[in-house]
Amino acid sequence: MTDSATTGPAALEPVRVVIAEDNALLREGLQVLLERNGFVVAAAVDTGEKLIAAGRDVGPDLVVTDVRMPPTFRSEGLVAAVRLREENPSLPVVVLSQYVEQSYVADLLDSAGGAGIGYLLKDRVSDVADFADTLRRVHAGGTAVDPAVISQMIRRHRDPLAGLTPREREVLAVMAEGHSNGAIARRLFVSEAAVVKHIGNVMMKLDLPPNDDQNRRVAAVLTYLRNQES
Repeated sequence: MTDSATTGPAALEPVRVVIAEDNALLREGLQVLLERNGFVVAAAVDTGEKLIAAGRDVGPDLVVTDVRMPPTFRSEGLVAAVRLREENPSLPVVVLSQYVEQSYVADLLDSAGGAGIGYLLKDRVSDVADFADTLRRVHAGGTAVDPAVISQMIRRHRDPLAGLTPREREVLAVMAEGHSNGAIARRLFVSEAAVVKHIGNVMMKLDLPPNDDQNRRVAAVLTYLRNQES
């Protein structure tokens, strides 16, 4: 006679999760939440580099990661998730963030045909049981993307400059006139260091690969000019 206590869903191995979240309170709170809902937290880390290391060393069943993490607080968590998916396309990943990061999310969603991928916004997760079910669905190979993420991706596809802040658009517009960083700083009454930071953000958001800096400036300007013509 088969013992029913050792068969069926209850006998399934618990899902082993690696959490990547730089905020200590959120990281520990997420760990408690997941463990209360039957998950096993195999590692909880606070940087993208540590996420990559944990993904390789622990061999998790699921990764839950924030986007903006040390040291630059741009897209370290998402970059790490993309790298782990490149190494192991079957690794389920859920991005849990306050932000819709455009630069690498398409790469993540395209990996393995979009199977086992989630992108959820923290302030729109209101039901713990539903959140846990979403994680299980992604672990099983499903896809869960917040409608707000999809909406922003569609808008950006139509307008490549949609992800830029007003100041970044100003910097790009002056750059399109052929001005140097120093001239841009004087024109906009900001420091040259601020201009360099804004230009770096523009390059990242326009998905311009890190090659020759002058070529990147030209590519950014061309994107701006094409957008003005459309």
